[in-house]
Amino acid sequence: MMLNTFQAKVRLFVAVVLLGGIAPSYASEPLPVVASFSILADMVKQVGGPHVAVTSLVGPNSDAHVFDPTPADAKRLAQAKLVVVNGLGFEGWMNRLIKSSGYKGPVLTASKGVKTIPMAKSDHDHGHNHSHAAPDPHAWQNLMNARQYVENIKVALSAAMPAQTADFQARAAAYLKQIDALEKSTQAKIAAVPMERRRVITSHDAFGYFARAYKVTFYPLQGLSTGSEPSAADVVRIVNEIKKNKVTAIFAENISDPRVLERVAKDTGAKIGGTLFADALSEPGTDADTYLKMFERNVSTIVSGISVSP
Repeated sequence: MMLNTFQAKVRLFVAVVLLGGIAPSYASEPLPVVASFSILADMVKQVGGPHVAVTSLVGPNSDAHVFDPTPADAKRLAQAKLVVVNGLGFEGWMNRLIKSSGYKGPVLTASKGVKTIPMAKSDHDHGHNHSHAAPDPHAWQNLMNARQYVENIKVALSAAMPAQTADFQARAAAYLKQIDALEKSTQAKIAAVPMERRRVITSHDAFGYFARAYKVTFYPLQGLSTGSEPSAADVVRIVNEIKKNKVTAIFAENISDPRVLERVAKDTGAKIGGTLFADALSEPGTDADTYLKMFERNVSTIVSGISVSP
């Protein structure tokens, strides 16, 4: 009789667990997620909250274009339950890394469903593995595209942890409200600048989506890749752009060496308007350490730089 009573209690416990009344200890552990670079990692953290433990392969102030994965990165991937990538050709090294790691789990392409724009055709991409027919991968530089990233992340996390779906939905909804508020303020700030002043020089071609969404013209020193040094022809071209289009502001980037742009500024009389964050966040505890802080800082830096005469 005692054995039957014990068995009944065990069966009752199992039934309650299966019905969701009691979660087994492993279910409460954060889901290990690997994101390809710091901007995506932050988006996953915002939606996942305490339910995820996110690792970024390419960290803050680091350049995904020249990233060289290590055996430690393969180990991180092998231990993940979800991998999040940008796609659109941004992480040219990711497929090899996934294969070498042995990872067999789900891979979310966060940009899925985004309306892409073509990569700007130029002769200064330095032979990087970007086809002129390929889309520009920097889709997060339009806040409305970030909405699609968030939706995709929410769906992927909910599939991985169904019991936390309601929380993921609530966190995503709150995050989308923040994105919409920043979009509104961004449009207002840039609208206050006369169109003829909305011309800037940047280190590389990472702001195509920003340019279209917010009607700012960017003249990049380099193409989509930062994998090699700017050539003499690049410098001559950008100097000519400055003179021809009366560009008054030059912006360095946190992942690029600013010395060439500093020389261009000295030679042309244009001013260095500050540092922009294109492909990576800043270090934790600084003023661009989340996606929304990064975007807002970029907007403020650009508007300040183009609003004041040199």
